Amino acid sequence: MWRDSFRLQIFCLLMAVLAIVVLVHNFFQLEHLDDDTVSGSNWITENDVQHSLSQTTKTTRKPYCGYKQQTLSKTEQAEQESLLAAIQWPKPPNSKLAFLQSTDPAHSDFVIVKPSGSFKVGDELEVLVRMKDFQGKPKQYGGDYLQARIHSPLLKAGATGRIVDCNNGFYKVFFTLLWPGEVKISVSLVHPSEAIQVLLRLREERPDRVYFKSSFRSGRYSETTECNVCLPGDLPVCNFTDLYTGEPWFCYKPRKLSCASRINHAKGGYLKGLLTQEESLFFQSDVNIKRPILSSGPNSVIVKPDVFTDSSSMDRPEDHTVSPSGYYYEDEWRSRTHWIHRFNTSDDITKCLQGKVIHLFGDSTIRQWFEYLTAFVPDLVEFNLGSPKNVGPFMSVDLKHNILLKFRCHGPPIRFSTVFSSELHYIANELNGIVGGRNTVVAITIWSHFSTFPVEVYIRRLRNIRRSIIQLLDRSPKTVIVIRTANVQALGPEVSLFNSDWYSFQLDSVMRKMFSGIAVHFVDAWEMSLAHYLPHNLHPEEVIVRNQIDAFLSYVCPLQT
Repeated sequence: MWRDSFRLQIFCLLMAVLAIVVLVHNFFQLEHLDDDTVSGSNWITENDVQHSLSQTTKTTRKPYCGYKQQTLSKTEQAEQESLLAAIQWPKPPNSKLAFLQSTDPAHSDFVIVKPSGSFKVGDELEVLVRMKDFQGKPKQYGGDYLQARIHSPLLKAGATGRIVDCNNGFYKVFFTLLWPGEVKISVSLVHPSEAIQVLLRLREERPDRVYFKSSFRSGRYSETTECNVCLPGDLPVCNFTDLYTGEPWFCYKPRKLSCASRINHAKGGYLKGLLTQEESLFFQSDVNIKRPILSSGPNSVIVKPDVFTDSSSMDRPEDHTVSPSGYYYEDEWRSRTHWIHRFNTSDDITKCLQGKVIHLFGDSTIRQWFEYLTAFVPDLVEFNLGSPKNVGPFMSVDLKHNILLKFRCHGPPIRFSTVFSSELHYIANELNGIVGGRNTVVAITIWSHFSTFPVEVYIRRLRNIRRSIIQLLDRSPKTVIVIRTANVQALGPEVSLFNSDWYSFQLDSVMRKMFSGIAVHFVDAWEMSLAHYLPHNLHPEEVIVRNQIDAFLSYVCPLQT
């Protein structure tokens, strides 16, 4: 009996010791888990540079989603909430609607309000769009994404319309009639409201649907790993967060090499199989992506002259809220907010740019400006920097007229083929290194490569750029700074999931709001691509680029009036 009691006491003692060991082990694990969490999610700001100097080559084990863990001031938080509220999109009443109940552009139509009325230049034209589903039943809610324009093909004239969602299946489109003659109306469904909800889901839940990679090398040995703003899982990562802007960027750590051995950055690819079978029905090229909506009656009006004058004669100050901001007439863009000078010869451009340094920052759509100017101006000769084709950096020089033209792509995320790690520069940091002055010109565009990420990622990037712009203008107020907006492009089922015009429209809306009220100028590439008769293209045709350049140079060398 006493032996059984002794055994029981020994057993209890062993259990107590085991419990203490487990408890101590758990505390130890918890302590180190907290350390890893702090290390992995540290938000780097301008004030934290000294604290984070070792982070360029530091390996952390905790995944990091920078857009979720920003440290914002009250003003920044309020602005971000205001921006996100401004781009909120109407949702269908039922999140799971059958395809046949979704918007069908073939059944939908539009009518001109007062089609028999008398119209003259300067009047407003109203169009009512009525949406129906594939069964021909009227839609009872809004949220479709439409594009609309007026145009006169013989005159090579065109302008965009302002669309108002009535949230009941009806949309009003308002056009300002800006030239005389027969004016036709075109309305297109870019995406039905049901597709927009899919795009919203992908933006919030699958920011990894475009993935990136970097190569690491030491001697003859190399490894390639995946990179992104946020990396899933618990694998060790290299933290390449920028020390000055706090822009996060991470790569999975190579198995045998250090983080410091990274040599380049490149687009990895696009994920497949993102949609369910039902969702894929909302993205069909000949059915519901950028399909025309036809008129149930007349599709044009006759506009009479009203002492017709070139809109450039308007003396209103530059106003970014004017809609439309301009229009095409005889294939020339006529702004309604500022004077545009035609730089029809290379001598015109040389005279404007003489003695100036022009910095072009952004993606391939502003690289088109570099390519156009270098090709059009004979004395502007590209200097071979040994940069990869279509990637840069690039530089052209006119020694005779003392002109320096430079292009540099923005920092990651960027879907270029291969960019050397040493050339991954953030626009904000580049702006901080510019002295500025009357002979300094800066042009910026940044939008397309952010379409797959939550909007907070884009807001942070613009906030950093805006801060640097304000500082540049503060030290050199005569610096000319121009923002090139986003533009529309051709869409198919796959492209829509990564670079839809709807994504671009949302980012463009944010950008315009964030840069309003400071001394920057806008080249409205959005309206210039949407209003033109040529098919939509991510990289607009030369005639559109030429008009963009005319608008750009008109800010650099404004007409004396």
